[in-house]
Amino acid sequence: MLEDIDRKILRILYNYSSGRRRLPSMEELVIKTGKTKKDITQCLINLEDQLFIIWENKKYVETIKIIQGWENGGTVKEERKPSTTNNTDYWTQY
Repeated sequence: MLEDIDRKILRILYNYSSGRRRLPSMEELVIKTGKTKKDITQCLINLEDQLFIIWENKKYVETIKIIQGWENGGTVKEERKPSTTNNTDYWTQY
């Protein structure tokens, strides 16, 4: 289970990568989270330890590779099952 700040940083990384086609800089993470560089670095290390990201070059946030964009919350969504009826029921029964 991720801490709130870890989850927030992971979502920021994911949203930047999908929406802007790049990862945020450390300065952008400081602005978005309101945390210090030291706190953000620790969160990124936590995310790496929990296999959400790969961060080989610790000098640059832009070198992060996202493995999972969100955590599995432990809740299982019900899968939508395909209808067993066909659309002719609509025309024949109504």
